[in-house]
Amino acid sequence: MARRDINQGAERDAALQAAQPRPKKGLVIGGSIIIALAVLVALIPLVLTMFGSGVRTEGIDAGAVREATTDVDGTWTVSNRPGANGSSAGFTFDEVLPGERRTTSGSTQGVKGAVVIESGTITSGEITVDMTTITTDSDVRDSNVRRKIFETDTYPEATFTVTEPADVSHLPEDGTVGQVELTGELTIHGQTNSVTHTFDAVRSGDHLVVAGDVPVTRADYGVDSPEFVAAKIADEGEINIRLNLTK
Repeated sequence: MARRDINQGAERDAALQAAQPRPKKGLVIGGSIIIALAVLVALIPLVLTMFGSGVRTEGIDAGAVREATTDVDGTWTVSNRPGANGSSAGFTFDEVLPGERRTTSGSTQGVKGAVVIESGTITSGEITVDMTTITTDSDVRDSNVRRKIFETDTYPEATFTVTEPADVSHLPEDGTVGQVELTGELTIHGQTNSVTHTFDAVRSGDHLVVAGDVPVTRADYGVDSPEFVAAKIADEGEINIRLNLTK
């Protein structure tokens, strides 16, 4: 009799266990997928914010120039007046993401300096760029560019110093854009290299506008590529500069 009661109790326990709902494997997998998608969606705006197209310093706007109204000789000082062909400097690099290569730029109007022209020849000149004011299209990326890439707390300025005479006597007076080859020492991130580059230049009213995209290699200036969320910075890029000078 006792054995029969034990068997009946075991049968009741087995029936109760069978009646209880079991976790559904499909629901667990589905929940994991939903969580993963939510994380991905949350990261997309961050990646796009950090790695957008940026703000580029463009070349000379030929449609905003006019005939020269002053002699080319003299001491020309960088003008920070806003408007077309205003002074600006910055960078352009490619960002390498998984399966994609995207171009991004940053710039600043924090440019100062002067150039001396005697008898149609640039005899001296130095331009200084405030790297602490480099701006892209994202506050997050601005901070990364300044502090992690260019380390502006330690190297707040970049400079270009003319080291060889450059002839500018051939620049037209009618507002036509010409070209000038400049050689000088470019200092970025505390590292200095000699560069020679052909710039566009135009005499416009009582202004002299010079612009160009100077190829650079990060390693030459000790600029490392920090590990971001999903991208690395290409080794080669450009320093973009546009100077509006006046006497």
